[in-house]
Amino acid sequence: MHSLREKVLEDGVVIGESILKVDSFLNHQIDPMLMDEVSHTFYNQFESRGVTKILTIEASGIAPSIMVAHRFKVPCLFAKKAKPSTLAHEIYQTDVHSFTKNRTNTIIVSKEFLSEDDRVLIIDDFLANGEAALGLHRLVKAAGAKTVGVGILVEKSFQPGRERLEAEGLEVMSLCRVASLKNNQVTLVEDAES
Repeated sequence: MHSLREKVLEDGVVIGESILKVDSFLNHQIDPMLMDEVSHTFYNQFESRGVTKILTIEASGIAPSIMVAHRFKVPCLFAKKAKPSTLAHEIYQTDVHSFTKNRTNTIIVSKEFLSEDDRVLIIDDFLANGEAALGLHRLVKAAGAKTVGVGILVEKSFQPGRERLEAEGLEVMSLCRVASLKNNQVTLVEDAES
């Protein structure tokens, strides 16, 4: 997706050789026009899969996921990183390690909102080691539901996330694939291959 790739190249901030900060349009401040374009792209890819629910993890995945859910006209469900006192129902839960924050969280989804009848499209902002998407996929499997695909906005292709998801038999669509962050510069997969 051209506009997302351009935003990453122009506004992304490289921190070291493994962290890409995209606070100006995705993680802190949200570009709603860009999220609308994202939703169209994911819809065009996955519209034939019978999607009944969009699933993400709080917090950065919520903005794009709501737009995608709106496009599909299905609910957006996000896994919480802490069980609120208002959540009295039974839950599905799994542990997920965050590469960026270097900590492990237990993520949960209420059994009330995820069932064996669901066909789930997982959406997330970043793919690095695949922990978040794999954790969400485990929640889907625990419910007896089906993951029909994984939509990622920015993939760090130099990390093993895609390989791990594909090893689980998951279809992965990444809108912007980063080949390298070396020398404080974003190099996209398309640029690295030319």
